[in-house]
Amino acid sequence: MRRAAHVAALLLSLVACSAAAQTRGPDAAEYGDPTGRYDHGVLGDALEWGSLTLRTGAQRSRITLPPSRVFEDTAPRIVQIAPDRRAALVVESDVEQGARLALYDRDGLIAATPFIGQRHRWLSPLGAADLDGDGFVEIAYIDRPHLARVLRIWRFRDGALHPVANRAGLTNHRIGQEFISGGIRACGARPEIVSVNADWSRVMLSRLVDGRIETRGAGRFAGPESLAKALRCGG
Repeated sequence: MRRAAHVAALLLSLVACSAAAQTRGPDAAEYGDPTGRYDHGVLGDALEWGSLTLRTGAQRSRITLPPSRVFEDTAPRIVQIAPDRRAALVVESDVEQGARLALYDRDGLIAATPFIGQRHRWLSPLGAADLDGDGFVEIAYIDRPHLARVLRIWRFRDGALHPVANRAGLTNHRIGQEFISGGIRACGARPEIVSVNADWSRVMLSRLVDGRIETRGAGRFAGPESLAKALRCGG
């Protein structure tokens, strides 16, 4: 089955945590209850996920979506949303309103972006980090990577997600791919977002500077390894 290795134990370490032992939130997460109730198939098959299981130490908690929603995603990501707090970052889709980016912990939904507003409309996550050094975590994703191709950045602050900046002409996913490309790298003074341009000809690096997104090319796109190399600070 697609995305068989869907346990996301990877903790994005772009945000330092000086008191890891006191950090609250899940250590790992996985999707469950595969379902065909949402007929989009953007990730290569007809199955999505109906539940999310979070692990915090020896404790497990399970979140089950209503029949009108699915997790339309490859795997949940454990991200640091504050110095003392972690969450699972997921793509949650409504059968009528399309996708949104959401943050969950064992108590349920923490915060989310609005649903795109139309069925069969999806978004593709890039990751979470303090992108501009202001002490707050930003979350980046591509809004409709096959249609609109817009990089959007939101900030987690005061328990909610707030829009920060947008940049058109960028993407990180092709229809039918079982994986999501790109991400956030820490190769210098500030994190950079790794994606590609709209026609998949160039690897692109984006930074959040003074509330706006600055983007530059980082070489020719020549397959997934081009992005992997950039994430390894090779571009």
